[in-house]
Amino acid sequence: MIFSSSSNICWIISKSACLILRKRQQNIQRLFIRSLFHQLSTPFPPSTTTMPHSLISTFRPPLHQIRICPRSQNNFSLSNFRQKPYSKDSISLIQSTGANRHLDLKIMSKKKPIEGVSDQMNAIASQNLDHAPARRRVRLAFTQVQEQLDHVLFKMAPTGIRTEEWFETNSKGQEIFCKSWLPKPGVRIKAAVCFVHGYGDTCTFFFEGIAKRIAAAGYGVYAIDHPGFGLSEGLHGYVPNFGDIVDNVIEQYTKIKGRPEVRGMPRFLLGQSMGGAVALKVHLKEQREWDGVVLVAPMCKIAEEMKPPEPLQKVLILLSRLMPKAKLVPQKDLAELAFRDPQKRKLADYNVIAYSDPTRLKTAVELLNATNELESQVEKVSSPLLILHGAADKVTDPNISKFLYEKAASKDKSLKLYDGSYHCILEGESDDRIFEVLDDIIAWLDSHCSVR
Repeated sequence: MIFSSSSNICWIISKSACLILRKRQQNIQRLFIRSLFHQLSTPFPPSTTTMPHSLISTFRPPLHQIRICPRSQNNFSLSNFRQKPYSKDSISLIQSTGANRHLDLKIMSKKKPIEGVSDQMNAIASQNLDHAPARRRVRLAFTQVQEQLDHVLFKMAPTGIRTEEWFETNSKGQEIFCKSWLPKPGVRIKAAVCFVHGYGDTCTFFFEGIAKRIAAAGYGVYAIDHPGFGLSEGLHGYVPNFGDIVDNVIEQYTKIKGRPEVRGMPRFLLGQSMGGAVALKVHLKEQREWDGVVLVAPMCKIAEEMKPPEPLQKVLILLSRLMPKAKLVPQKDLAELAFRDPQKRKLADYNVIAYSDPTRLKTAVELLNATNELESQVEKVSSPLLILHGAADKVTDPNISKFLYEKAASKDKSLKLYDGSYHCILEGESDDRIFEVLDDIIAWLDSHCSVR
């Protein structure tokens, strides 16, 4: 499950850039001019300005007053942001200090309480999740609560599935969370299924039930959390380079494919939403390493009418260089669009380590660039391909899946659209629809194992 998409990313990029360029507030305009031309060391008159509405307030509700103070009367520097005291429910602007001196704007707001849990558990869930240790503590505290949720993926999960969790250190020195689900002892493993999760998500919530269902059908299921997401190390929700996610998937699954229980067996990629884009890029980089790719509501192309004008894209790229980690790109609360079943929609709040803050600037640019690159490469997709998409999906456009199906060079390809279904066809639909999609995945895997 994700709460961002190719079309939505384009909309919010365009909206953000337009708001940035708008001369609605002279102080905001001056702040950006100073930011954009700081490299040229252009002097500005020394001043101390109090802004009742900051830059971020053009995207979010009004802020507590924020004061901008120059370091000295003769030396203006963008590293001089200081925050005034703020209330628990306020949103604030803070400046981090780092060697690269990037302007780092963070939005901090009180999280919506989770229904049905104690104040103590809500306090645990509302802590800052920027770094992996905090996310790991929160996940540990909520594990039993999640397993008892009234959702078919938890209530009807097959029993006897063998699971294992571990961390691998990748080539960049980051701890990457890995997990496996294997059939009951004595059940022959047919193949390895390697999951690639979507933007903001983790492999430790709804996918637990999905993985158990596939494992019960005789598959070794494996999953990792991308750097910066879930239980893996990295700044939460920050994608400095989309290619790094792709390379990390290749690195980790190369190790996993060598595990004794699946060595030499067929191997398949299962990518969901943004994970679909990652899975396709993995396939394109190692086309002979996979026996098939299953895509669920993939993010792999941006409709032309949704792309922001070229000048606005350039503005966003420039801003992402100045403050790459800034949480400035607004996004809709897409749970209502992603989950068709209202009861299941409420349970999404229990995915406590999912990234749900505004998208970081550099992340937005990387997602846009990735889909642009992928759009020009879809004709090179040659793997056996199964594409599944909700016909009423408003998060990722089902027409894009049709585009991929038509353009892919694969001779063995299938597309299935589920009438009336939303984005989260494996988590947010009726019980019958969820089982239908899972059965379609398993049937396709079975047929491709027998072919080999």
